[in-house]
Amino acid sequence: MPVRSARAEWKGSLVDGSGQLGTESGALSGVDYNFPSRFESGSQTNPEELIAAAHAGCYSMALSNGLAKAGHPPESVQTEARVTLEKVEGGFAITGIHLICRARVPGIDAGTFGEHAQAAKTGCPVSKALSAVEIDLDAALEG
Repeated sequence: MPVRSARAEWKGSLVDGSGQLGTESGALSGVDYNFPSRFESGSQTNPEELIAAAHAGCYSMALSNGLAKAGHPPESVQTEARVTLEKVEGGFAITGIHLICRARVPGIDAGTFGEHAQAAKTGCPVSKALSAVEIDLDAALEG
């Protein structure tokens, strides 16, 4: 299996500095990030937003795969991941991740869908990597 990589450079102090992120694939290149975008409200990205994107993408793929393998290929699986960063004793920490998933899956009942949704929550590689954090799930069928 391949190893994926990304890089970051930070210049200056935490509050007054700034940085840039990039990925091996080039999908992200020279992407700016800074203190306000992470700890206040800013228009640039931050590590938690990137974790959220990775988790939402991984979860959607895992759920789609599980449903298809069980004979319920989905029309669509949309996932939003909300990563919470909080000040805790000793600094800052990611304290939780909330996944919100809406899917269109013809011919499946809500109970069976829920079982697959929970299995994907614990089974996707990003969920496994983030298992030290509480991950909750709100998954429902649409249409």
